[in-house]
Amino acid sequence: MFILLLLACIPEASAHGFKLGDLEIGHPWSRATPPGAKVAGGYFSVTNKGAAPDRLVSVSSDICEKAELHEMGVKDGVMTMRPVSGGLEIAAGGKVALKPGGYHLMFVGLKRQPKQGEKFQATLTFEKAGSVTVDFAVEGMGETADMDHDD
Repeated sequence: MFILLLLACIPEASAHGFKLGDLEIGHPWSRATPPGAKVAGGYFSVTNKGAAPDRLVSVSSDICEKAELHEMGVKDGVMTMRPVSGGLEIAAGGKVALKPGGYHLMFVGLKRQPKQGEKFQATLTFEKAGSVTVDFAVEGMGETADMDHDD
């Protein structure tokens, strides 16, 4: 019994998720930024449990002037990053991961620096499901794509 009480007192792991209709948004996170940084990245997964595709069409946050959806890739041995036009489709029964080195958000024109251990809010707007406000957990500057945030 004592062990059960002790386990009940341990805080839940840092993974967190949100639900909007048939969509599940898994562990939104960002990295802390150095003083003076004007941009920050945003990462999360979207799982579509529905029978129809949906599309992430926009993102907004009070932490920045604007938020953009970007895609990174390698062309002719050169890493490129470009905005995604027309939104990002999440297929019916599918999952899309926004992570370092692939699809990700760019919070542009930061109004304040995200600090490790804090959270900030952003609103994700989907073509069919509508809008949901999620909390981005701010992790250390050195966090990498190897982190498992598929919750």
